[in-house]
Amino acid sequence: MRREALLQALKDPDEGVRAAAAQALEKLESSWSLSHVVSLLEQGNRGQKVQALIALESIDSPRAFPLLLEALKDADADIRATAVQVLGKKAHPKTIGSLLRHLKDPHPAVRVHCAEALGHFSDSRLVPYLVAILQDADEELVVSAVRSLGSIGAAEAEGPLIALLSHPHPEVRAAVVLALADLKPAQG
Repeated sequence: MRREALLQALKDPDEGVRAAAAQALEKLESSWSLSHVVSLLEQGNRGQKVQALIALESIDSPRAFPLLLEALKDADADIRATAVQVLGKKAHPKTIGSLLRHLKDPHPAVRVHCAEALGHFSDSRLVPYLVAILQDADEELVVSAVRSLGSIGAAEAEGPLIALLSHPHPEVRAAVVLALADLKPAQG
């Protein structure tokens, strides 16, 4: 009934009323979407839970963050990896601490996605955490950390990145070259 009333208000002769109705409809549909997502996260199968987490990326609500943070505790690595990716894309500063903990996740894919997600934050305080990963044996994890260092662009990553130009894996060296191009000039 409420939705129908708002749809009718979209036809109001006044432009301001039509704009308000459009805004109200968007808000209403977003909250309905959120309740559907919550339902899937609570009762859905693995695939539905992953899809629900992905849907949270486009839902602009502070209620999305507790759901994503809760998903980081899931026993299923795919659920944790998806939550990490969405949190990275949303890039809310208050979630950095939770993401940093998952750089040590027991599952390699979660660590890789986490290193990649941190690059969305543009926060130079993340550089030491990402630099610490550069010596890891997991080449995919190293590439993700290198890409994030490039995305952050902090000049202090230059030395550790240059040191990787002699890395045995060409994928790492290629990522380093691209990341070096993205660093901001050093101050001083």
